[in-house]
Amino acid sequence: MATAPQSVVTFLRGKRFAVAGVSRQKGQPANAILEKLRKSGFDAVPVNPNAESIGGEPCYPSLSAVPGQVDGVVVAVPPAAAIGVVRDAASAGIRQIWFHRSFGAGSVSDEAIEECRRLGIEPIVGGCPLMYCEPVDVFHRCFRWWLKRGGRIPV
Repeated sequence: MATAPQSVVTFLRGKRFAVAGVSRQKGQPANAILEKLRKSGFDAVPVNPNAESIGGEPCYPSLSAVPGQVDGVVVAVPPAAAIGVVRDAASAGIRQIWFHRSFGAGSVSDEAIEECRRLGIEPIVGGCPLMYCEPVDVFHRCFRWWLKRGGRIPV
């Protein structure tokens, strides 16, 4: 992880993460993030207010509903829903938030970023853990390089 920005290194020092926006439909970015975190040795839990389980495992309706400590949350919801995730994270005592973005706006909204800063949370904006959790596949290495050139991942 030598090429990772300090904010990413700090985030990935956590042990337990929530992924907000995991879907019952396979192949969604949040689902891939959840699985990659798990394969990289992290305890990762899905959050979706519309699903009781994902892949036969419990899914939580909110960050506040997740039992135990959560070290950080990856936000992979539509931009309009991101501010709600930020407020829920703050209520649950989660101080690390990573907004997923590859193409388009991803999960990033100016309002959610401002809310993070108002609450004393320094957000990670852009990219995703798949670009940094070892082993990083060739696609995500190239994608990280490409997004970095366009200023769309953390620096």
